[in-house]
Amino acid sequence: MALPRPHRFDICIAAGGLLGGLLLVGIGLGTRPSSDPITLFDGPWPVLLPLTVLAGCELLRRTAPRAALLTGTAAICADLVTQGNLATILMFTDVVYAAVLYGPLASARRIQWITGLLTVAGTLVPFAVWRVPEALLIGVVVGVVAYGPAATGWIVRNHRDAAEAARLRAEQTALLAEMDRTQAVTAERARMARELHDMVANHLSAIAIHSTAALSIDEPATSREALAVIRENSVDGLAEMRRLIGILRDGDHEPSPVPTLDGLGALVDGARANGLDVTLDACHHAAVPAPVELAAYRIVQESLTNALKHACPGPVSVSLAERDGALTVEVSSPYGDRDGPRAPGSGAGLVGMRERAALLGGTFRAGPLGALWTVHATLPVPEGESE
Repeated sequence: MALPRPHRFDICIAAGGLLGGLLLVGIGLGTRPSSDPITLFDGPWPVLLPLTVLAGCELLRRTAPRAALLTGTAAICADLVTQGNLATILMFTDVVYAAVLYGPLASARRIQWITGLLTVAGTLVPFAVWRVPEALLIGVVVGVVAYGPAATGWIVRNHRDAAEAARLRAEQTALLAEMDRTQAVTAERARMARELHDMVANHLSAIAIHSTAALSIDEPATSREALAVIRENSVDGLAEMRRLIGILRDGDHEPSPVPTLDGLGALVDGARANGLDVTLDACHHAAVPAPVELAAYRIVQESLTNALKHACPGPVSVSLAERDGALTVEVSSPYGDRDGPRAPGSGAGLVGMRERAALLGGTFRAGPLGALWTVHATLPVPEGESE
């Protein structure tokens, strides 16, 4: 498989190292004199082979760091038996650094250990053999050429990995924040849809039923009574809509009071005015949290709206009782075929009531039970959260 094209920066390093080494050869500057015992190949030309090989390794420092290090190690060993070239040594240090920085993590750790051991051996072995302080300089040179670049590459790699991890955490945090924002918007839209439906549907249902009755019955007194109910529900519905629009339009708008269980009497009176035969049985209950009160009120309100739209003539009962740490709401209305005018329904009311109960960890069921349509909701009242 063909290797990737070398990075532009690597090409510049290779070209700079090769040209610098050629310049040093041209002026006759080497790292060791030709009289040095270790110099087996005298003259400037043997220096060019390690120099060229290290320049080629620089091209692979990023794409194939392990191969570049192995080849560069062989080249620097060959350079030791020539007069030497400073550019060759500098390029080798860069190859060691790149092998730790860009190579696999396991290889980077091994290079750290190997160069460290070579530095220790280069310090202790010559001193043990020659017993002169100058022998310690060999370990210093090995440390500068091998261990120093490896340690620098390891430090840079750790900083790079930490920066990458921080970037990934920041992206994950941003993603989670966006998901939370989306969920919050969705939940708020669902809440506003429930509030809009519960506040307006009752009035619109009454308007639809009484307008149908006024159109179908040719009696002036009945029509006048129906028009009075229509006007009252129109005015109340318009007021509710204006309050809701004001809250949505202006964030600083003072919100309308939250309905409570104390308002059930007025709610039942309004249902009676719309033609329902409603009885309310609300046992004495301790104060409950505002979310539970609101949910119970809205469930009763929507149940009465459904009774107005769909129930047969007959008594409608509303009962509330608090027992066993829960508030129980039950609304029953006559069930069967209806002969009079009927307002259309979409099923959104049942969905909204079920959602309200679920949000509080309660239960909800609605359906025919004998000759009655019964809505039953149980809303938990946590201890210590009563108001």
